[in-house]
Amino acid sequence: MRLHTAAEARHVVDLIDEWQQVFLDALGRRMVFAADEYYLMADRAFPPAETYEGFPMHEDGIGMARTFEAEFRGETNEATGPRSGFFAAVDLPSNPAAYTGLRSGSHADPVRVTLGRRRDAPVGVLTGTLGAPVLAPLLAELGRDDIRILPVDNRFFGGNTGVTGLMTGADVSRILAGEPAGHRYLLPDVCLSDDGRFLDGTTVDELPRPVEVVPTDGIALRSALEQAA
Repeated sequence: MRLHTAAEARHVVDLIDEWQQVFLDALGRRMVFAADEYYLMADRAFPPAETYEGFPMHEDGIGMARTFEAEFRGETNEATGPRSGFFAAVDLPSNPAAYTGLRSGSHADPVRVTLGRRRDAPVGVLTGTLGAPVLAPLLAELGRDDIRILPVDNRFFGGNTGVTGLMTGADVSRILAGEPAGHRYLLPDVCLSDDGRFLDGTTVDELPRPVEVVPTDGIALRSALEQAA
């Protein structure tokens, strides 16, 4: 499957805007929403948080960027966490996290820190290629030159998958192999199943550099970065 063009993405966003207004006028609710990736592909700003009407489709990638921003900037004291969505309703194997990244535990679990990492070491934040443009302006607000983003291009799924939750151990390993030893590397937990495995079956222990597994929300990332300040 080919990627959407920027023009196609803009058309989708425009259609969503039009239909939201239709449903608002008729039903008092917007009903339809565009996934975050369409705004990224279209180079459009994400809609205001209130237009997501409580983020009922958060787990499907609709409004995640807005909730992450609010969490990271301290505009909320609680992480949004998993919400019921499409993947939570379909009939999946016994471990749905093996495909979707959904997990039974809380995203508020403490950071799993690899022993021996200096707290004042430079930090690399691993993320999917679609996550990088969301993180970039947030990390820039910190004004720190010891933090860098490490986008992981997903070759395992053919190169056109950019979501962070579908990163695999093979692709993360390829990126980390070219990074210096002794730095801190933060890995979002959404790409791991409950038993700590990537989608390709590998584990964090098989990565070429030690990593810290961080809950996938803005509060947890901000906390992990402040530990290095």
